[in-house]
Amino acid sequence: MAHGLERIDWLAPWLAPYRTLGEPLARLTDEGLSCAQALNRSHAASPVRFVRQMSLPTGTPYEQFIAQTASVPTRDGAHDFFNGLVWLHFPRAKQRLNQLQAQAIGRDGVAAVRGALRDAVTVFDENAALLCAPDELWQALAARDWARLFGKLRPLWDEAQLFLFGHALMEKLIEPRKAITAHVLRVGAVAPDLSALDGWLSQHLEAEFLISKPYHPLPVLGIPGWWPGNQEPDFYDDPQVFRAHRAGIKA
Repeated sequence: MAHGLERIDWLAPWLAPYRTLGEPLARLTDEGLSCAQALNRSHAASPVRFVRQMSLPTGTPYEQFIAQTASVPTRDGAHDFFNGLVWLHFPRAKQRLNQLQAQAIGRDGVAAVRGALRDAVTVFDENAALLCAPDELWQALAARDWARLFGKLRPLWDEAQLFLFGHALMEKLIEPRKAITAHVLRVGAVAPDLSALDGWLSQHLEAEFLISKPYHPLPVLGIPGWWPGNQEPDFYDDPQVFRAHRAGIKA
């Protein structure tokens, strides 16, 4: 595949929700298509189309351009390709995040410091994951009780599902490292289909909600079945990765 997409392991468990659509689209770049052109070949309903990065006028903020034109400037590479895939799978949630960014830019302009809302939206857009899990798992995660989360409660992971949302998170996992950590939002106890999940998420993505940082950090390769090394109990005995709570810090 062209544009570095050949490095993507579509059999990786974290890409399972994206494989059916994503793998064939990625292969289209072998035929000389840009990532934007390949993404536009999808038959999934989308509120946007994908355009080459050169379509973004100099001086026009990226988020504002999307809001005004329903076009997503897309570079050739895994980062923007994954961004496109998330648009195709979570169109309403992505559109809501874009609306929040564009409204903030319209109100405050573009400054050297983005502000609390734009920072919160960016963190979510780039690095969020959505966890459907039983109460006990979520409580252990919120407490950063790693021994309980991945030890005593390990069988409960069979009842849980983690959906990657952040496209930068997906890109980092092309080269898996133990320390890769997601900002995890709980979206219920039972996994819905992606369309229902997209609808739920779009309704909850409000400014105050995002600024409140309603998520918890999770080193995703600790999830049972996601990485062979975590079958060994000492995998989790790494305080540089599986960190304890620090006073005054939530995530």
